[in-house]
Amino acid sequence: MKQLNIIAACSENRVIGRAGRLPWKINEDWNYFIRKTKGGTIIFGRKAFEEFGYPFSGSQTIVLTRNHEWRCKDVIVATSLQDALNRAQELGNEIWIGGGQHVYEETITMADTLYLTVIHAEVEGDVYFPVWDSFFTKTISRHESRNDDFRYTFFVFAK
Repeated sequence: MKQLNIIAACSENRVIGRAGRLPWKINEDWNYFIRKTKGGTIIFGRKAFEEFGYPFSGSQTIVLTRNHEWRCKDVIVATSLQDALNRAQELGNEIWIGGGQHVYEETITMADTLYLTVIHAEVEGDVYFPVWDSFFTKTISRHESRNDDFRYTFFVFAK
């Protein structure tokens, strides 16, 4: 199987969402997400995809949903994680897991690499990133940055 990467941003208390939205606006992190996944295949759960609302230019998008009627232009629909992974494998691109919580939980043990932006704050939310540090024990790289509202660190972890 092609390399499987997870890409996410979470607060120190592992929040990744609140009321169907990201609980922060960090342009540098958004640009990092776009740059890293460009040319790859990104797998999203339906709710996470609908937060963005559109497929990303330069990447193939697969959306996981149990709703067999759900459709979106320029998106491949999969009804199971295995179906999504099989379709991504057939496309031959690098595979990225882009959220949300349940998709991260299902893939955390299978992924080879974790690209995680940690926002150095406790944030209120209702969607969480799974505990990762028992699976990803090697820090490949780290880069600290900040904007007017947050300090954050871009990490790349491997198993």
